[in-house]
Amino acid sequence: MVKDRAAPQSQPLWTLRSLEWAAVASVILVLIIVFTRQMEVLRGQAELASIRATLSALRTALIIDYVHKNVTPGQSAGALSKVNPFNLLQRRPVNYLGEMTPAQAQAAPPGSWVFDPVCVCVGYLPMNPQWFDSPRGDVMAWFELSGTVGPLQLTPKQAYVWQGQVMD
Repeated sequence: MVKDRAAPQSQPLWTLRSLEWAAVASVILVLIIVFTRQMEVLRGQAELASIRATLSALRTALIIDYVHKNVTPGQSAGALSKVNPFNLLQRRPVNYLGEMTPAQAQAAPPGSWVFDPVCVCVGYLPMNPQWFDSPRGDVMAWFELSGTVGPLQLTPKQAYVWQGQVMD
């Protein structure tokens, strides 16, 4: 006897298994989006930490230079001049490009440090400008050398904010 073969039946478009896979794919997509966003925030925090470390190194170099000039015989505190603080470092940062005007500095690659000898300022061009806020809308953070008594100070020209934190 020959068995009757049943005609193939069409499968429904959304089976329970395909709904489960769609839910898993949706959860994975949401996790990827959240992870990517958190990585961007973390990248911005790392850049701020790098900025603060460089500024700290420059400030420390200015203090050491001041102490050295006051302790060394034959040099006086009056010998202090508005020098490029990057020249006081034992090793310059790899992203230091040298002396530039503000116009030249804005054309520099993101994440670069520069020194403007006219204003006697240190400038930084952020890698992630979306995290940087300047009261005047500047695209760079500028820190000027100032002081006549004691070591030179490196102070921000404006109240810059980075991811809600004051840059100083």
